[in-house]
Amino acid sequence: MSEQLNLPHVEETGLTDAQAQMAVEAGRANTVRQTTSRSIADIVRANVFTLFNGIIVAAMILVLLAGSWKDAVFGFVIIINTGIGIVTELKAKRTLDRLSILVASDYVVRRSGRDTRVPSAGIVLDDLLWVRSGEQVPADARVVRTWGLELDESMLTGESRTVRKREGDEVYSGSAAVSGVALVHVNAVGEHSYAATLTARAKVYKKTVSDLNKGINTILKFMTFLVVPLCALLIWSQVRTVGGWDYAVATGSWRQAVISAVAGVVGMIPEGLVLLTSLNFAVAAMRLARKNTLVQELESVETLARVDCLNLDKTGTITDGGIAFDRIVPLDRDAPVSPRTMQALYDLADEGQPNATGRAILDALGAQGVLSGAVAARVPFSSARKWSAIAYGPSADEPSQGGAGVWYMGAPEVLLAALPGDHAAVLAQVNDHAAEGSRVVLLARADGPAPQDFADDPSLLADARPVALVLCSERIRDDAQPTLAWFRDQGVRCRIISGDNPVTVGAIAAKVRLTGSRKPVAMDARKLPEDVDELARVLEDVDVIGRVLPDQKKAIVDALHVGGHVVAMTGDGVNDALAIKEADLGIAMGNAAPATKAVAQVVLVDSKFSHLPDVVARGRQVMANMERVASLFLVKTVYSALISLGVVLTAIPFPYLPRHITYVGALTIGMPAFILALAPNTRRYIPGFLSRVIRFALPGGVAIALSVLLSSWLLPDIMGWDVSRPADLAALRTTCAIIVFALGVFVLARVARPLSSWRGILVALFAAAGVIGLFIPFVARFFALSLPTGRVLTATLIALLLAALLFGVCHVAIGFVGRIFSHDKPTRQS
Repeated sequence: MSEQLNLPHVEETGLTDAQAQMAVEAGRANTVRQTTSRSIADIVRANVFTLFNGIIVAAMILVLLAGSWKDAVFGFVIIINTGIGIVTELKAKRTLDRLSILVASDYVVRRSGRDTRVPSAGIVLDDLLWVRSGEQVPADARVVRTWGLELDESMLTGESRTVRKREGDEVYSGSAAVSGVALVHVNAVGEHSYAATLTARAKVYKKTVSDLNKGINTILKFMTFLVVPLCALLIWSQVRTVGGWDYAVATGSWRQAVISAVAGVVGMIPEGLVLLTSLNFAVAAMRLARKNTLVQELESVETLARVDCLNLDKTGTITDGGIAFDRIVPLDRDAPVSPRTMQALYDLADEGQPNATGRAILDALGAQGVLSGAVAARVPFSSARKWSAIAYGPSADEPSQGGAGVWYMGAPEVLLAALPGDHAAVLAQVNDHAAEGSRVVLLARADGPAPQDFADDPSLLADARPVALVLCSERIRDDAQPTLAWFRDQGVRCRIISGDNPVTVGAIAAKVRLTGSRKPVAMDARKLPEDVDELARVLEDVDVIGRVLPDQKKAIVDALHVGGHVVAMTGDGVNDALAIKEADLGIAMGNAAPATKAVAQVVLVDSKFSHLPDVVARGRQVMANMERVASLFLVKTVYSALISLGVVLTAIPFPYLPRHITYVGALTIGMPAFILALAPNTRRYIPGFLSRVIRFALPGGVAIALSVLLSSWLLPDIMGWDVSRPADLAALRTTCAIIVFALGVFVLARVARPLSSWRGILVALFAAAGVIGLFIPFVARFFALSLPTGRVLTATLIALLLAALLFGVCHVAIGFVGRIFSHDKPTRQS
């Protein structure tokens, strides 16, 4: 099994299977109590035990005590909505938990003299663990033997420089192996190690602070302070309208006062808004999961909607990671490729965990009969250093092969810049091959023996010289070009950020039409300015950046933030982890290193770049539709609060019953909101959710409130109604309910625009449903509604006409005031 895992041969046997089992039973396994999403109890608690559910239940109990169960129907609507929220989130939880298994990583431990794969939770205290390039260290340990292990400890220390580990050094969970391989002795597991906090970060459900959440929370906090005192004032005012407390208690008319007060309270509470928000996030996560996209934080869906800048890692995103070895080009054109050069190239690629280029070289040269040579010292490839090296010892048996020597393989620009002499001609040759889309690697050689500490302190020897160019090619993903075209159409600026030659990456970018018909502008990362403001200005004109170091990827993300962009970053390597963590939205491929997946908010499980449009489109749908839905709910909140305030100040009977607002709200807000919230929508979300929702809700809310209050004040005098008589009060309330319904349809029509599609049919259907309900005896009786006739019909029609006029005037007036203030802002700032 050691050979299958491509691990060095060691004599250590490690724990026996029986000892490992005893450690598990003793609780010394690397287990951390964590989940991929909220627990069932958390989901139920979050959907049931909310402040506003409590207010609704209390209001429902008051109405039931008052003996009018029909006016308590609004409480059952809340129960149904809560149930929908719980069921949907439970379904999302099952989907996410199932997908998380697909992205879980296994590790290799040495037990009973064999190398065995185990999950992270299967590692126990005192295990001998293999740490390999590309893996995140799962438990704290001490290095027993090392073959060039280098760790990126930036997630622990913030220092992006890689650290080379020697025997006896400590390694901590949460660090990432950048190159090499080592056998380590585990000395801390589970809750006692860094992994307890780091690896759990990507899998534990957490509520992120977002523009949407902040806006909704602001609305809810305001309502918290408004509802309770206004409810008390409403009860007091309604008791006064029926003759005072003594009379109300003696005659039982307090019941009607309570019901009227509840009508105002229920209208003010946007009860479905919070539920609909979590429902939308959960539905989005489920829909993405069906396309093998794991959303590790549901609230990151909002970020998807705001992305306007997408940084792409070339390998694994634009290309499929597959590399094909083409040929070796000797720099001495008169000399053929020597067996010694092929042997050195094979040995350089023959690392413990070779990268894609190394594997392609091994496969091609191995097919030609080249076998591993006797390497005296090795410096594994490092993404920070950009080269690897091997040293051969003096060989008495092979004097013709040159004896001792050091060979280097790496990025041509980096090696040539460090080698003595003028290599302009070689660099021009490199650029010519790279311009054709080839991946170019330089071979260099120094004849002298390697220093004693060469493996621990690698350096380029002074007499090193370039020998040959190694040409490889990358396979471009079939879905890359159409996916990039989609992002261009959606106004998302895509950049390719890669550690490879900028000319090579630029050629690939041109093939996939990264910038459409325009030629991509490529730049070498070594020429990037260090000042973040200057870097932000440079990036505006650059499409492709090559030879990027891990800390530079992070700096690029920071600079784009300075430019006011919302940045998404994709990647699959350890060197992408810092940038993915820093980006507003980190997207990891399913075959990414565990360290990279741990900090990403979205994981493309099957590593298909073509899923990204679904990811972004789903986020835009949720946010744009939630803005529509929030506007609907807030209109009701505005007019209910204003009507309640008018009722308190003028001591009139409340103009409608709780069952009226239940009927109107269900047809103009509740049911349409669920449909609109799940409708297609690709508009890019722009911050400012709360201000836009308030600007939309104020005109409609004020218009409805004024229409109802004016009708309540004027109609009794015009019609000769005595509101102390139940029949006249019922006629007034029916008229007011019809006004609220009609204007509610107007608001729904504004929210649902454009009406030329199915949205117009949606508005028409709910408007028709409301009217038809008046003709159904059971519905009319249950909701205390009746068709106006005679003079009442005339008064109702006139009231509706004036209400429609008032609706238009309010929208024009508030819109005009809003435009004045928006035009004033630049002047004040200047």
